[in-house]
Amino acid sequence: MTQVIERGTPLPTPQRAGGRRRSPAAAACVLGGAMAAGLGLGFLAVLVIVLWISSPYPDSGPGGALHLAAGLWLLAHGTDLVRYETLSGVPAPVGMTPLLLVALPVLLMRRAARLGSACGDGSDGDEVLPASAVFSAVTCGYLAVGSLATVYAAGGPMPADPLSAAWHVPLVAVLAAAGGVWVAKGRPLGPLPEWVPKGVRRAVARPRYALALRSGAAGALVLLGGGVLLVGASLAWHGAEVQGTFLALTGVWSGRFAVLLLALALIPNAMVWGAAYALGPGFALGAGATVTPLGFEGSAALPLPRFPLLSALPPQGPGSPVTWAVGVIPVAAGLAVGWFAVRRAREVSYGETALTAGLGSTVCGLLTAGLAGAASGPLGSRELARFGPVWWQAGGAAAAWTLAVAVPLAVAVHAWRNRPAAGTGDEWHAPGTRELRWETLRRAAGAPLVPDRAPVAAPAPVPPVRPQPQPQPNPVPVPEPDPEPEPDPVPTPIPDPVPAKPVAPPVLPVSGARVLSRRRPPL
Repeated sequence: MTQVIERGTPLPTPQRAGGRRRSPAAAACVLGGAMAAGLGLGFLAVLVIVLWISSPYPDSGPGGALHLAAGLWLLAHGTDLVRYETLSGVPAPVGMTPLLLVALPVLLMRRAARLGSACGDGSDGDEVLPASAVFSAVTCGYLAVGSLATVYAAGGPMPADPLSAAWHVPLVAVLAAAGGVWVAKGRPLGPLPEWVPKGVRRAVARPRYALALRSGAAGALVLLGGGVLLVGASLAWHGAEVQGTFLALTGVWSGRFAVLLLALALIPNAMVWGAAYALGPGFALGAGATVTPLGFEGSAALPLPRFPLLSALPPQGPGSPVTWAVGVIPVAAGLAVGWFAVRRAREVSYGETALTAGLGSTVCGLLTAGLAGAASGPLGSRELARFGPVWWQAGGAAAAWTLAVAVPLAVAVHAWRNRPAAGTGDEWHAPGTRELRWETLRRAAGAPLVPDRAPVAAPAPVPPVRPQPQPQPNPVPVPEPDPEPEPDPVPTPIPDPVPAKPVAPPVLPVSGARVLSRRRPPL
């Protein structure tokens, strides 16, 4: 049986029950996640292959270079690697993650999530994918490639720890995909889902939490900026030692290029270490050495690797006034938290302002603790088992510093902004109160009551109505009476002059939102 199709008639497309044709949007999202993981792996593989080709004495073949690239890709997600070829024969873990490498998978994953949200937008009958479907599809595609990379890296010189890869790679993928979908959907900040308790939803809806997040992020940024200044100043102060270490590591340009790339990738880690140093707890350089502003404690013969960033460490011994001066950085972070925690509204109480500043300090401490945990890790099994700042010490110090400075500053700024006007003892005519009242009235009415700064047109003058003269009848002549004799003139007394009372002008009412007070006329 044949089917005759007329010329110009479009072929039928497979449709679903809802009338929409099947869309490859979900498959495209899965493919996008897999491509994001593949691009990250390919970039690192090309970089490692170039360095392997340019190396005069390669230790392994191209297969070993590719296995190393897969291990570096997993290390960029925070996965711990294991180095088996050691002098002691004991496997040495490598958990120091260069934070600049983390930006590669995060940016690629966010890009894949945004592109996945853009496809299937409903045009031409395509199926519109919800945000949860896009998130799940992109994450599944990324994790599929990540599992294959973990298996492939197991045959290299530095395989990944399976338990560490089992939760580090999904964590980075989930956070990056969620951020990409959220940005693609227009950054919605709607209410929480219905399964969240009602009390929690009401509490989160208050403006104090948004201010706390903003102020805490500002404090963490100030700490990181201070860490950058400390690292730059230390590198400039120890410039000769840093240059000597860089030139002594290798004599070929490919090796120096690799060392330079590694140093650049560890710059964000150095920022976090500088912030932890300014906060007071400092950072560890092994099992028995700690660098703090109060001094460099530990053994004099540390087995530290020769690296340019490590050559900028302060000298061993007690601290000096120069190292103590780094306490300005956490004070500046506390000032930032206190400044951004103040709301520009008079109805906010001082207790609410202090509570917001305290929450901002807590957020700053949590962010600092997370960054310290990500920037530290082991580089060996014995002396280098602890390398970097301790996360709970850095986070607790950040919360304590900012809390001690932010709360008094926030209360003082709130009192200064809400001070009464000079020369008036009441708050009804204080600056800003009238605007607050009008704003409350506008919100209650749902529309502006009086147009802002709009001139009120004066009413048109109405001409007065004059009465028309009525016609008078003709007068009837009356006879005049005889004149009577005039009496003698009597002197008329002249009364004393009485002062006339001044008449006050009438007070006209003013139409509009503002009514002037009536004044009594002067006596």
